Amino acid sequence: MTAELSSPGRASAAQGLRNPWVAFLIRRLSWLVVSLWVVVTAAFLMIQLVPGDPVRAALGTSAPAELVQARRESLGLDDPLPTQYWNHLRSVLTGDFGTSMTTDLPVSQLVGDRLPTTVTLAALSFVVIILIAVPLGVTIAVLTRGARWRGGELAFTSASVVVAAIPEFLLAVGLVYVFAVTLGWFPVAGGDGMGAWVLPVASLSIGPAAVIARIVRVEVLAVLGQDFVRTARAKRLPPWRIYARHALPNALTATLTLTGLLLTGLVAGTVLVENVFALQGLGSTIVQSILQKDYPVVQGIVLVYGALVLLVNLVVDLVLAALDPRSTIREA
Repeated sequence: MTAELSSPGRASAAQGLRNPWVAFLIRRLSWLVVSLWVVVTAAFLMIQLVPGDPVRAALGTSAPAELVQARRESLGLDDPLPTQYWNHLRSVLTGDFGTSMTTDLPVSQLVGDRLPTTVTLAALSFVVIILIAVPLGVTIAVLTRGARWRGGELAFTSASVVVAAIPEFLLAVGLVYVFAVTLGWFPVAGGDGMGAWVLPVASLSIGPAAVIARIVRVEVLAVLGQDFVRTARAKRLPPWRIYARHALPNALTATLTLTGLLLTGLVAGTVLVENVFALQGLGSTIVQSILQKDYPVVQGIVLVYGALVLLVNLVVDLVLAALDPRSTIREA
């Protein structure tokens, strides 16, 4: 009787594992766990590989030896390396990233205070990139379809290449000089309200928007040459419906793949932009912590940045799988 009752459960579990979506999720989540473990381990080894005594470097050469030793004991740096590593893993799993060497504040508190600024900057930049790149790419594709408007195509391609090659920090400095210092339209640094976000978001958005617009144009041109688009035109459907409901959704797969990569770059790009505009986010905090040799804070922020990048990659994979299930079935 027990075997008879348990066999349907085993059969259901086996069927679940054979389901391509279940296999896909298990594979992606397993990869996420392994990647997070690698990031945690790398963050732990970062302090161990620092030459000399990191506590002495953070407190300065004039700090009393008793204070240095007490701080080493509080951080657990006198314990054997395996013990330190186990304590580090256990602390990370409970959300405890240690204590700052310079402020004596919990690192988790510092990260929690600075994280909203970084996430807001990256999220606003991503939205602006999509709102600019997708309509621009589709418009240029429509205008240059069938070898039309060669001059516009050349101008768009040349301008997008030049704009995409400008580093974020250099673009940020240029925008500050023109729109903040010369014209006085926006604050140079800091400030309150939406106006304070315009220049930082523009610094992060302009280059990626140019790249995404080029990809959207190429993908839309390829889709516009497909048979189903010609069939839609033969049915005399309105142009907006052909482009919005037929061409654009079929051109989004490659675009979203690149957009996911650029989104991870946005998270890293916030480091320089936050420092240019004096925004109190993770990027400016990690630079200050490196200068102050506050290694627990650096360690915690590196871990958070790594986790954000991995989560973004996971979300992009899930969105791509939802838009193109056939690729998921083939992988599984």
